[in-house]
Amino acid sequence: MQDHVTVETVGRVAVITLNRPQQRNAINAAIRSGLPKAMSAAERDDSVAVVVLTGADPAFCAGLDLVELGSGDNRSAVSIDDWKGSVRPWAPLTKPVIGAINGAAVTGGFELALNCDFLIASEHARFADTHARVGVMPGWGLTPLLADAVGVRRARQMSLSGNYIDAHTALTWGLVNEVVPHGELMARTMAVAADIAGNDRAGVERMLATYAEQERARLAHSWIIEGDASTAFRRQHRYGAETVEQRRASIIERGRSQI
Repeated sequence: MQDHVTVETVGRVAVITLNRPQQRNAINAAIRSGLPKAMSAAERDDSVAVVVLTGADPAFCAGLDLVELGSGDNRSAVSIDDWKGSVRPWAPLTKPVIGAINGAAVTGGFELALNCDFLIASEHARFADTHARVGVMPGWGLTPLLADAVGVRRARQMSLSGNYIDAHTALTWGLVNEVVPHGELMARTMAVAADIAGNDRAGVERMLATYAEQERARLAHSWIIEGDASTAFRRQHRYGAETVEQRRASIIERGRSQI
């Protein structure tokens, strides 16, 4: 079976790649299980100073695999009984995580990007929050992290419309740090990662922890609010396979097929 999460170590940088290109790297059970394991392994590896998260072309991540969900295989989702509110997609790291956004980052894939410490984007990158189109609530911190990144009014526009923004709009809004030609994305990301890895390690970790502490101070209550809303919504709206397929078809008609 194809490894849906691959890891390559280059110098002191661990490159973690979502590897389901034909499915636009949609989050299935294997990715949901494998990604946090890969992140934890990178955290434990003393030779790794920086982590880069990317996707196999042509997309970064298309979000939850609705085909798997519609088939009745719900292992890719947290069960209602186990749901404890909004959570991180991986355990916190003491090492920086750079998102190399090579294509579309949609809904759950957008949340993966937002959980990175900062983003470098290809000119092909696009971002969308389509939770409202599918009729689900985010559970990986999208509402606090997106509002923190682009401002609450722009975050509302993205979440309520479900519309895409392109890479240059994302740069203007402050969602990504840089936009580079597609063929230069990994070289540029690895160069930035090498700059970080070349600094004093204790200093980098302390600086990153300081930013993380400030983020928690700003957003802790927002995470609780999202978690409570997600829990309530999931308990009130249980969708069968037929409804999921109808919603998937609606998303494709409204543009998700572009990813």
